[in-house]
Amino acid sequence: MSSDEIGQFLSKDTLDALQVFITSDDVEKAISAAVKTSDAFGAGPAFQKIADDQEESEGKLIESFHKNLVLLIQKTWVEKSDEELKAQVLYHLEEFNKQIKEKLYEKAYKSLFGIVSDVVYLMFGNQTKTKDFDQYALRIDPEFGIFWWYITSLPQTAQWPAEKYRIAILLGIYFLANY
Repeated sequence: MSSDEIGQFLSKDTLDALQVFITSDDVEKAISAAVKTSDAFGAGPAFQKIADDQEESEGKLIESFHKNLVLLIQKTWVEKSDEELKAQVLYHLEEFNKQIKEKLYEKAYKSLFGIVSDVVYLMFGNQTKTKDFDQYALRIDPEFGIFWWYITSLPQTAQWPAEKYRIAILLGIYFLANY
């Protein structure tokens, strides 16, 4: 997705903040940029509280994410051929939750991509495999399109400190916890 396309929905400051988050080696600077990026999801001060490593806020977010995603997966109608994928996603979601609780953030970060990809496939089917899915997502639901922009902007492999993985995960699940 081009910055012109997403720029119709987000400020330049937010776009720049995501780039700072992804590229910065300074964890504090990255966290500050992630909080600015969270404005794209309407999070603002709420995400700042979560980012500050307050166990209660983080725990509530993870619980809400888990409940909402399980409900979304269970309620999504799929073809008979995709029933097994639904079961696999639910299993991977449970594994992801264990990884988060055990603070295995790098492992959870990698797991998040598969979970999100599979859930989005269950929701939108083969449309997700097209090259213009990101524009499609922005047209049908701009909030979801912005979330998709965030997820697809993150590097699938990165060498980050645990705290940066944690923040990337929490920002990704923030949207889904409230979707």
